[in-house]
Amino acid sequence: MHELTTSLRAIAEPTRLRLLSVLSRGELAVSELTRILGQSQPRVSRHLKLMWEAGLLNRIQEGSWVFFRMSDTGQGATVARAIKDMIPVGDAQIQRDLERLDDIKRRRVESADDYFSQIASSWDAIRSLYVPEVEIEDALIEAVGARQLETLVDLGTGTGRILQLFGDRIQRGIGIDSNQEMLTIARSGLEQTQLSHCQARKEDLYQLSLANQVADVVTIHHVLHFLDDPKTALSEAARILRPGGQALIVDFAPHDLEFLREGSNHRRLGFSDKLITAWGRAAGMKKDDFRSFSLDRQNEGNRLTVNLWVMSKFRTAKQKSTLRAVQ
Repeated sequence: MHELTTSLRAIAEPTRLRLLSVLSRGELAVSELTRILGQSQPRVSRHLKLMWEAGLLNRIQEGSWVFFRMSDTGQGATVARAIKDMIPVGDAQIQRDLERLDDIKRRRVESADDYFSQIASSWDAIRSLYVPEVEIEDALIEAVGARQLETLVDLGTGTGRILQLFGDRIQRGIGIDSNQEMLTIARSGLEQTQLSHCQARKEDLYQLSLANQVADVVTIHHVLHFLDDPKTALSEAARILRPGGQALIVDFAPHDLEFLREGSNHRRLGFSDKLITAWGRAAGMKKDDFRSFSLDRQNEGNRLTVNLWVMSKFRTAKQKSTLRAVQ
């Protein structure tokens, strides 16, 4: 009762209802929320703090940025979902908030598209500055093993390198990306390597056209840190995986290199093992393996660590509930 009344008191205010409305549509930084609501950052932060303390929101601190999203577990999450469905979407203020949210998302997409269009031809070389590619690729091959695969889906395929890496051991490969220049390079590479059983598609990572349970393996190679909503991308990956299928996720460990936000269009500054494992479990996957790879950028005095998560989809609902009970 105390938790319930605390959550209800924390949401019973017009500004907080507006915040819940926009945050129910995805993860946002505090600076973005201030632009949407047209209020000062201290005022918005006070409202967010109350909602977070009441369990209505999740809070993620990354360097100088703080992100919020609607909570997905606990009493606060139950209240948040119920109240969210009661917010009048036809309200004029709510409509203006959602229009500003759409504008922010549109500008993000345009910025990312411009960035990837500019660096598409040199993407593999740029990526090698941050990642020991040979080690990572060897680890990916080791995780899959010697077995032949029917279908592999590479989310955020970029130049199609992952499709080329696994091309000789899959019956069908599908690379998904939203940038046309990247897709052009990926298709050219697939043609040159004569991988006619692989294809590159332009699609939204959050709303794939693929049916449920069609993939043996889904790869997400250095993609999550560019996304507005990486958790949803993981859920979509789990949706298309067959029971027992593997998700191979490569991304940075948490770091404080703020210049990557502006210079390289990074939305998130890495992910902890705990966070990715929790997101995977919520999507119906368990962690089978975890490895870290470090590269010391001596010329800048910065150190970046790259992590590899190997996850598998629960085979049955019963197995999933049993594992959660054990954990």
